[in-house]
Amino acid sequence: MELTAASLSRRFGAIFVDWLLCLLISRAFADPVEAPWLAPGLLLVVYGLFLGFFAQTLGMRLMRIRCVSMATGGPIGVPRAILRGVLLLLFVPALIMDKDGRGLHDKAAGSWVVSTQPAAS
Repeated sequence: MELTAASLSRRFGAIFVDWLLCLLISRAFADPVEAPWLAPGLLLVVYGLFLGFFAQTLGMRLMRIRCVSMATGGPIGVPRAILRGVLLLLFVPALIMDKDGRGLHDKAAGSWVVSTQPAAS
């Protein structure tokens, strides 16, 4: 199966779903004003576990995309997933993309966000 880059709209849709879930879950445990670090921390945990082991978060699954290693095409592993998450939280690296749609956070982690749907022939 040939890998194709995921569209920007699917990528934004996935991060929107993931962030919304992190906000809702963190809100159940603490007031966001008193613990503003909880939602971003939860996002890092979600990225570390789900991207690290399964190459997809829930938002990515719903949007039919995966975050894979450039070298192997498989999951990127926990340390690189956390690095990618930290850089994504800074937001600026995600806005700077190359012609293949890879942001600085993807380049640093050696990852690529691809569509899980086969390319139209």
